[in-house]
Formats: sequence, C-alpha cells, structure tokens
Amino acid sequence: MFSSDFLKTIFGRLTLESFPLHEPIIVATFAGVVLGGVALFAAITYFKLWTYLWKEWFTSVDHKKVGIMYMVLGIVMLLRGFADALMMRGQQAIAFGENQGYLNAHHYDQVFTAHGVIMIFFVAMPLITGIMNYLIPLQIGARDVAFPFLNNFSFWMTAGGAIVIMMSLFVGEFARTGWLAYPPLSGLDFSPDTGVDYYIWALQVAGVGTTLSGINLIATIVKMRAPGMTMMKMPVFCWTSLCSNILIVASFPVLTATLVLLSLDRYMGFNFFTNVNGGNPMMYINLIWIWGHPEVYILILPAFGIFSEVVSTFCGKRLFGYTSMVYATVVITILSYLVWLHHFFTMGSGASVNSFFGITTMVISIPTGAKIFNWLFTMYRGRIRFELPMMWTVAFMLTFVIGGMTGVLLAVPPADFVLHNSLFLIAHFHNVIIGGVLFGLFAGINYWWPKAFGFRLHEGWGKASFWFWVVGFWVAFTPLYVLGLMGVTRRLRHFDDPSLQIWFVIAAIGALLIFLGILCMLAQFAWSIWKREELRDVTGDPWDGRTLEWSTSSPPPHYNFAFTPITADLDTWYDMKRRGHERPVGGYRPIHMPKDTGTGVILAGLSVVFAVAMVWYMWWLAMLSLVAIIGVAIWHTFNYDRDYYIPAEEVARIEDERTRLLQNATLRNPDSPRDQDRPSFGAGPAAPAEA
Repeated sequence: MFSSDFLKTIFGRLTLESFPLHEPIIVATFAGVVLGGVALFAAITYFKLWTYLWKEWFTSVDHKKVGIMYMVLGIVMLLRGFADALMMRGQQAIAFGENQGYLNAHHYDQVFTAHGVIMIFFVAMPLITGIMNYLIPLQIGARDVAFPFLNNFSFWMTAGGAIVIMMSLFVGEFARTGWLAYPPLSGLDFSPDTGVDYYIWALQVAGVGTTLSGINLIATIVKMRAPGMTMMKMPVFCWTSLCSNILIVASFPVLTATLVLLSLDRYMGFNFFTNVNGGNPMMYINLIWIWGHPEVYILILPAFGIFSEVVSTFCGKRLFGYTSMVYATVVITILSYLVWLHHFFTMGSGASVNSFFGITTMVISIPTGAKIFNWLFTMYRGRIRFELPMMWTVAFMLTFVIGGMTGVLLAVPPADFVLHNSLFLIAHFHNVIIGGVLFGLFAGINYWWPKAFGFRLHEGWGKASFWFWVVGFWVAFTPLYVLGLMGVTRRLRHFDDPSLQIWFVIAAIGALLIFLGILCMLAQFAWSIWKREELRDVTGDPWDGRTLEWSTSSPPPHYNFAFTPITADLDTWYDMKRRGHERPVGGYRPIHMPKDTGTGVILAGLSVVFAVAMVWYMWWLAMLSLVAIIGVAIWHTFNYDRDYYIPAEEVARIEDERTRLLQNATLRNPDSPRDQDRPSFGAGPAAPAEA
C-alpha cells in the first residue's frame, strides 16, 4: 500500500523488527508495565484525580511539591535500576562452565549499561535534587526558589530524560557500552543501532534540567537568605548544596558538549573520537571524566550536609568545627577538578602525570576525613538519640570509611594498574555511592518526612529496611573486593573457573537482602500513610530541630513563612527557642507568590518527542518538535500573568489553625520531655520579622 521510501520518510528506521518480541524477559516486563500502567490510569480516572494532579502537582512551581516529585521519580527509577542489578547478580551467580545463564551477551550488556546510567542520572541525581529543592528555601527563610518556573521546567526535563531511557527497554534497544559510553565502542562502527542514540538524547534532555536546576539553587542561596543570615550562618546543608550546584553548573556543560561531539560523529560522519581520520578516543575519556569525577562530589556533598544536620540534631549539640566543615567542603569542591585522571592511570600518560593525579586524589581524602572527625567530635559527650536518621548516619560512617580507604589504595598508580579493570573497583564505587549517597538520602528521608507530610515514618519497618540494607550491602560487595584482589575482571557475564562461583552466589544473596530492604522501605511508606493519624506531628518540630525549616508547620504552608524570619546566630531555630521566641499571631499582610504554569510540562513533552525523533531518524518530526519548542518558549515570554497575592485573611486563617493545633497538642501532653525546652506558642508579642 505504501512504498518503503514513504514509510522510511515517516518512521525513519523504526520497523516492526525494532520491537524485541524475541526476548521473553523483555516481553514479560512489557506486559507487566502495560498492565500496571493501565491499572494506574484506570485508578486515577476512577477517582477523578487528573484535574487534581494537573493543578496541584504537575503544573506547580512550589519548591516543596517539585522537590517531592523529584523524590518520587528517583524512587520509581530505583526500582527499575535495582531490577537490572538483580538480573546481573543472578546471571553471574549461575553462568559458569557450560551454563551460559539466562541473559545472552547482547541483552546483558544493555542491562549493565542501563543499571549504571539509571542509578546515577535518574536515581541519585533526582533524589539529591529533590531534597535540595525542598529544604534550601525553608532553611534560608525564603518563600520559594529564585526562579520558580525554571524549577518546574527542570523537573520535567529530568523526567523527560527518564521517559526516553525507559522507552529503550521496549522500542529498539539501549546502549551496550557501559554507563559512560566510551568510544570507539559507542561509535557507528561498533554500535550502529539505536542504543547509543537513546543514551545521548536521554542524557541531553535530563542534562538541561540538571544544569538549570543548579543555576536556580545557586541564585536562591546567594540572593534569598533571610535578613541576618550571612554565609557563615547558613546551615551546613545549604553550604554543601551550594558547592554541589556550583559543580553542576561547571561540569554539566562539559557533558553536554562531549555528547554533542559524539552526536556529530554518529549523525554527520565527523571524527572527534574515532580511531581514524585524526580522531582520538582518549579525548572523549578525558572529557567525560572531567564531568564524571565532579559528578560523584555533586552527589556526596549534599549527603555530607544531611549527615551534619542529623548529627547535630540527634546529639543535641552545635556541630563541632562548623567553620572547618565549611572550608573542607570548599576545598573538596576545588580539588574535585584536579583528580579526574585517576580513572584511567592505565592510559599511558607517564609516571609524572600519574603521580600528580595520584597525589591530588590522596589529598582530597584529607578534608573528607576532617568531616568524619567533626561528626565524631559532635557525638562526643552528646546526648545521642538513636532514631533512624542517626542509625543511617552511623552506618554511613562505618561504611564510607572503608570505601574511602579502598579509594586511597586505588589512588596509588601501581596498585591501580593491577586493580583498575577488576571487580575491586566495582566494590569501591558502590561502597562510596551506596554507603555515602544512598545512606545519606535514607537518613534525610526519615529525618524530613515529618516536615514534608506532617507525620512520622513507622520505626519498625524503617529498622527492618535499615538492617537489610546494611547487612545486604556488605554481603553483596565484600565478595567483589575478594574477587577483585584475585584478578577477576569486571563487565563479564560468564566465567570458566568454577572455584569463583561461591563468591558470586554470596554476592547474589546480598543483593536479595538489599531487595528485602527496598521492599521494607516501600512497606514503611505505605504503612505510615495508612496509619498517619497515629504518627501525626502537629508541632512542626518532632526531633527538636535546630534549623529554620522546623519553625514552620508540618507540612509548611504554600508561602513557608508568614513573616520573614530574622537570623541572629547559627542554628537559627535553636537560638530562637533558647531566647523564648513566640509566634506572631497577628499583623499579617498579603504575600506575593508565583503562579503555577503548565509550560514546563509542555516544553519537556516536546523535548521527549524531539529526542525520540532524533533516535529513530524521523527528521520531519524532529524539525516540527524543535520549532514547537522554540515557539512555546517564545510564547511563554509574553505571559505576564505570573504572580498573585495570598490575601492577609487567608494567611491569618492558616496561622490561626496552626496556633489551635499547637495549643491542643500542649494541653494533651504538657509534660512531654521533648517539649520542655520549647517556647510558648500561644498568643504573645510578635518576634522581630519582616512582611
């Protein structure tokens, strides 16, 4: 009916053969996803939630809701990324001798590439960005971020990148190159299919969101702090977030440029990273790691800030060595740009270059070690409460120190020559990312959940998740250290030596324990939501916190603060409680706030269409969507109806309701030990504040 040329013009290289119907695992997964998607769609439709979701969440520019959406995205993608990890562990546990396992080489390579890309770009980054988005305005006494629309747009671009990468599971295939897509393997000669193109465009779409989010949060911290809050009175979490976002703005454009050059090689026949015609694959590896090593500090620095807040709160003390902690964070930020070559000591740069980068890698461990001592000295002689956030912090300190020591070992070039391409490196990397970033995120989720939703997380399920995660981590990755020291190479799906199998079986058991930890975490969320009235917190300060976010209700009102707080000292909220601060109960004024907008959703949706069109060579659709993106962006610039005022009467109603809840809580439990040192929240003179 239609000629092949016409179909190729319309659909590019998309054909029926592009759907992997010959892979039973993918077909079963696709069926499960479709059934789950239909059930979710039906439930939202049945309960008439589409309007609510669109108006209250999807189009919201409220930094708190955007932060929560980031967190939801990260947890959903964690399930996908960990499914890949379970598949790899299962394959390696059985694929010995004549047994080839259940994943062929073509499929296995896609799985381990997708695992790395998803866990870094679409789990760790959204979770970290979500916590920063939620907390930074609250901690600095602001009503929102500097650029509210940009915040919403950044989230949807990140979600758009996740959609592109999820599409590759069912339409076409994903890259088989490893998570950083080294050339020449990622070039057209060795990867002529759609896999690397999915990789490029998923990261380009998400990278736009990450870069804009970094700019937004830097501007927020630098320009929107409450009166009196100098840089050296900011919470440590704000400092670590500031440094992390500076690294984002400095490094993500490098990733964007590198992927543009790789795209030119693949789409237009250029030779930047080829083996012929003057190309140089090692240039790609230098560029990708100039982004890649700051990236691990982009992830870990906010986690360090979380641990600082948790340790100070649950030890009942000001953080030991605040100034040294700030300087250590800044030093790490600077040094993170001087260590990238330790990822490829074996490239042949020579002893002088390797020595320089080996020394800088060891030096960067010094400010990191200083932080560990600061936390330990804060705990020293403190009244430590071993609530879940503190348990995650202690687990981090024990785990991360081991990861740090193996990192120093890998910083020695002769040792790295032996261990570089082995499973020892895999164990080290997961040691610092899981033990540092993920444990920090779990501490933060348990710590700030009551602030975000107004009720605590269930402690029993939380402790079960904690022990499954911590024990499972060590059972899963200690065997990899052993195998690495034995010289076992990474990235393999099959092994010939049967004596190695027991170690992979133990690692698979560890992965199953972590899986149980994830299930317990989901059960913790579900149980807590179900029993939320029993876990309700009306004080807004369930942990006896020290920073400004605990001075608001839980969850905070849309405007965060009825009056802009005045900062007099570090640990602002603790200082206000100590001085007998009383909440203002009158004198409210209208509050200026940004309006919600759907433009971010539309632009991100068009960007996904553009990315998919570029992957499949649908040039007409790519041009059409690009024109639409530019048109919508220009149209948005002419939208001047971007703000509104919350009436003073509405502010008074919200604040009066909080006053009533606080008074009822005090009457119900007047002798609560955690409330003894708190100021009265009844009617009284207003504290110094600005409208």
